[in-house]
Amino acid sequence: MKKALILPLLTLSLVAGCASTPPPEPLPSTPTEKQEFTQLYHSWSGVPYRFGGTSKKGIDCSAFMQVTMSTIYQLHLPRSTELQSKQGRYIPEDQAAFGDLVFFKTSWNQRHVGMYIGENQFMHASTSKGVIISRLDNPYWASKFWQFRRINPPS
Repeated sequence: MKKALILPLLTLSLVAGCASTPPPEPLPSTPTEKQEFTQLYHSWSGVPYRFGGTSKKGIDCSAFMQVTMSTIYQLHLPRSTELQSKQGRYIPEDQAAFGDLVFFKTSWNQRHVGMYIGENQFMHASTSKGVIISRLDNPYWASKFWQFRRINPPS
Protein backbone atom coordinates (compact mmCIF):
# COMPACT_ATOMS: atom_id res chain seq x y z
CA MET A 1 0.00 0.00 0.00
CA LYS A 2 2.84 2.43 0.82
CA LYS A 3 4.43 1.86 -2.59
CA ALA A 4 1.13 2.73 -4.28
CA LEU A 5 1.15 6.15 -2.58
CA ILE A 6 4.76 7.05 -3.36
CA LEU A 7 4.33 7.69 -7.11
CA PRO A 8 1.26 9.98 -6.77
CA LEU A 9 2.90 11.93 -3.92
CA LEU A 10 6.15 12.30 -5.85
CA THR A 11 4.24 13.49 -8.93
CA LEU A 12 2.25 15.97 -6.83
CA SER A 13 5.38 17.40 -5.23
CA LEU A 14 7.04 17.87 -8.62
CA VAL A 15 3.98 19.64 -10.04
CA ALA A 16 3.70 21.86 -6.97
CA GLY A 17 7.39 22.73 -7.25
CA CYS A 18 6.84 23.98 -10.80
CA ALA A 19 3.88 26.18 -9.94
CA SER A 20 4.20 29.84 -10.81
CA THR A 21 4.53 32.44 -8.11
CA PRO A 22 1.22 33.66 -6.76
CA PRO A 23 -0.07 37.03 -7.94
CA PRO A 24 0.60 40.04 -5.73
CA GLU A 25 -1.87 40.66 -2.95
CA PRO A 26 -4.84 42.82 -3.88
CA LEU A 27 -4.60 46.49 -3.09
CA PRO A 28 -5.95 47.17 0.38
CA SER A 29 -9.66 47.82 0.58
CA THR A 30 -9.97 49.20 4.07
CA PRO A 31 -13.16 50.93 5.22
CA THR A 32 -11.40 54.26 4.61
CA GLU A 33 -10.54 53.31 1.01
CA LYS A 34 -14.07 52.05 0.37
CA GLN A 35 -15.39 55.34 1.76
CA GLU A 36 -12.98 57.22 -0.55
CA PHE A 37 -14.23 55.08 -3.44
CA THR A 38 -17.87 55.90 -2.61
CA GLN A 39 -17.10 59.62 -2.39
CA LEU A 40 -15.12 59.51 -5.64
CA TYR A 41 -17.88 57.64 -7.46
CA HIS A 42 -20.60 60.02 -6.27
CA SER A 43 -18.55 63.06 -7.27
CA TRP A 44 -17.95 61.68 -10.80
CA SER A 45 -21.18 59.74 -11.39
CA GLY A 46 -22.82 60.83 -14.63
CA VAL A 47 -19.89 62.91 -15.87
CA PRO A 48 -20.09 62.49 -19.65
CA TYR A 49 -17.59 60.52 -21.66
CA ARG A 50 -15.31 62.58 -23.85
CA PHE A 51 -12.41 61.00 -25.76
CA GLY A 52 -9.23 62.68 -24.51
CA GLY A 53 -11.16 64.36 -21.69
CA THR A 54 -9.63 64.67 -18.25
CA SER A 55 -12.11 66.80 -16.29
CA LYS A 56 -15.68 66.82 -14.98
CA LYS A 57 -16.71 68.46 -18.24
CA GLY A 58 -15.92 65.12 -19.89
CA ILE A 59 -13.51 62.26 -19.25
CA ASP A 60 -12.43 59.10 -21.01
CA CYS A 61 -11.93 55.70 -19.43
CA SER A 62 -8.14 55.80 -19.03
CA ALA A 63 -8.14 59.31 -17.54
CA PHE A 64 -10.87 58.22 -15.14
CA MET A 65 -8.70 55.29 -14.03
CA GLN A 66 -5.79 57.71 -13.52
CA VAL A 67 -8.00 59.83 -11.25
CA THR A 68 -9.41 56.80 -9.44
CA MET A 69 -6.09 55.06 -8.73
CA SER A 70 -4.41 58.32 -7.75
CA THR A 71 -7.24 59.32 -5.40
CA ILE A 72 -7.77 55.98 -3.69
CA TYR A 73 -4.29 54.40 -3.77
CA GLN A 74 -1.92 57.27 -4.62
CA LEU A 75 -0.77 55.27 -7.64
CA HIS A 76 0.23 56.86 -10.94
CA LEU A 77 -0.99 55.22 -14.14
CA PRO A 78 0.04 56.02 -17.72
CA ARG A 79 -2.44 58.05 -19.75
CA SER A 80 -3.55 55.49 -22.34
CA THR A 81 -5.56 52.29 -21.92
CA GLU A 82 -2.94 50.46 -23.97
CA LEU A 83 -0.16 51.40 -21.55
CA GLN A 84 -2.36 50.79 -18.50
CA SER A 85 -3.03 47.26 -19.79
CA LYS A 86 0.69 46.51 -19.43
CA GLN A 87 0.98 47.69 -15.82
CA GLY A 88 1.09 45.38 -12.83
CA ARG A 89 0.32 41.71 -13.29
CA TYR A 90 -2.31 39.62 -15.03
CA ILE A 91 -4.89 38.22 -12.59
CA PRO A 92 -7.16 35.25 -13.37
CA GLU A 93 -10.87 36.11 -13.28
CA ASP A 94 -11.52 33.98 -10.20
CA GLN A 95 -8.88 35.95 -8.26
CA ALA A 96 -10.07 39.45 -9.17
CA ALA A 97 -10.44 41.75 -6.16
CA PHE A 98 -11.59 45.28 -5.36
CA GLY A 99 -9.19 47.74 -6.99
CA ASP A 100 -8.02 45.53 -9.86
CA LEU A 101 -8.24 47.05 -13.31
CA VAL A 102 -10.51 45.27 -15.79
CA PHE A 103 -9.89 45.57 -19.53
CA PHE A 104 -12.07 44.97 -22.56
CA LYS A 105 -11.43 44.71 -26.28
CA THR A 106 -14.36 46.68 -27.67
CA SER A 107 -13.24 46.44 -31.30
CA TRP A 108 -10.21 45.24 -33.24
CA ASN A 109 -8.24 48.38 -32.28
CA GLN A 110 -10.15 49.82 -29.30
CA ARG A 111 -9.65 49.01 -25.62
CA HIS A 112 -11.64 50.00 -22.55
CA VAL A 113 -10.70 50.02 -18.85
CA GLY A 114 -12.54 50.17 -15.54
CA MET A 115 -11.95 49.36 -11.87
CA TYR A 116 -13.33 46.14 -10.43
CA ILE A 117 -15.32 46.84 -7.27
CA GLY A 118 -16.39 43.30 -6.40
CA GLU A 119 -19.64 41.37 -6.77
CA ASN A 120 -19.17 41.18 -10.54
CA GLN A 121 -19.27 44.98 -10.93
CA PHE A 122 -16.87 47.61 -12.23
CA MET A 123 -16.76 51.40 -12.32
CA HIS A 124 -15.83 53.10 -15.59
CA ALA A 125 -16.42 55.98 -17.96
CA SER A 126 -18.92 54.57 -20.45
CA THR A 127 -19.03 56.10 -23.91
CA SER A 128 -22.84 56.11 -23.82
CA LYS A 129 -23.66 56.86 -20.17
CA GLY A 130 -20.60 58.58 -18.72
CA VAL A 131 -19.21 57.51 -15.36
CA ILE A 132 -21.26 54.55 -14.14
CA ILE A 133 -21.08 51.16 -12.46
CA SER A 134 -21.73 48.21 -14.79
CA ARG A 135 -21.88 44.46 -14.44
CA LEU A 136 -19.29 42.12 -15.92
CA ASP A 137 -22.01 39.60 -16.72
CA ASN A 138 -23.86 42.11 -18.88
CA PRO A 139 -23.88 40.39 -22.29
CA TYR A 140 -22.05 43.29 -23.96
CA TRP A 141 -19.23 43.48 -21.41
CA ALA A 142 -18.99 39.70 -21.02
CA SER A 143 -18.44 39.36 -24.78
CA LYS A 144 -15.72 42.05 -24.75
CA PHE A 145 -13.86 40.98 -21.58
CA TRP A 146 -10.09 40.78 -22.03
CA GLN A 147 -8.20 40.68 -18.71
CA PHE A 148 -7.76 41.79 -15.10
CA ARG A 149 -4.55 43.49 -13.98
CA ARG A 150 -3.39 44.10 -10.43
CA ILE A 151 -1.34 47.24 -10.04
CA ASN A 152 1.47 46.86 -7.57
CA PRO A 153 1.68 49.54 -4.89
CA PRO A 154 4.95 51.50 -4.83
CA SER A 155 7.64 49.90 -2.70
